[in-house]
Amino acid sequence: MGLQLALSGALLIAAYLLGSIPTGYMAGRWLKGIDIREQGSGSTGATNVLRTLGKGPAIVVVAIDLLKGVGAIALVYALYTFAPMPVLPATWQSWLVAGTGFAATVGHSKSVWLNFTGGKSVATSLGVLLAMSLPVALGTAAVFGVVIAVSRIVSLGSIAGAIAVSILMLIFKQPLPYLIFASAGGIYVVWRHRSNIERLLAGTEPQVGQKLATEPEQSS
Repeated sequence: MGLQLALSGALLIAAYLLGSIPTGYMAGRWLKGIDIREQGSGSTGATNVLRTLGKGPAIVVVAIDLLKGVGAIALVYALYTFAPMPVLPATWQSWLVAGTGFAATVGHSKSVWLNFTGGKSVATSLGVLLAMSLPVALGTAAVFGVVIAVSRIVSLGSIAGAIAVSILMLIFKQPLPYLIFASAGGIYVVWRHRSNIERLLAGTEPQVGQKLATEPEQSS
């Protein structure tokens, strides 16, 4: 049991470290020599990369952040698929998938490499969903896309997707650990958007292509 717990802990740590790779920050440093946390919203996520660096870098950042989420879940699947003998109970798999997914999500927004600052975990959590449950991921992406198409506000689409994911988990009858991940992850993503919610209520949240008028939020 001690070895199994140690291996499970190692998976969670590896998932966190994978999620914490600061893609947007590195793009800002490499392309313009700037700290993107001092630009726009102060986030290292793709939306702030889009405003600060442009469409090309934003697309690359989204793709890599998605892969971070997929990769975190792939660690668990690989262990269960390729280990020469069972090293962890089969009943643990769905819990480990949910746990590593949440670890990667937190890692993206609380990166150890950036003094526990980062992005808002939308792309990374969507990557987790792609590996966890494709129908739920596609449904969440559809909600995200429709809300942005109507409102042209990325943060509103992200919040709507974060709320919808738990409903979709129920609709597609996913395991309890996945539902817990969806609920906890959705709440976390909404909480990470609290400054955006304040701007939405004030009517000052920028639409796609607009610059943010306020100063970067202070990360804690």
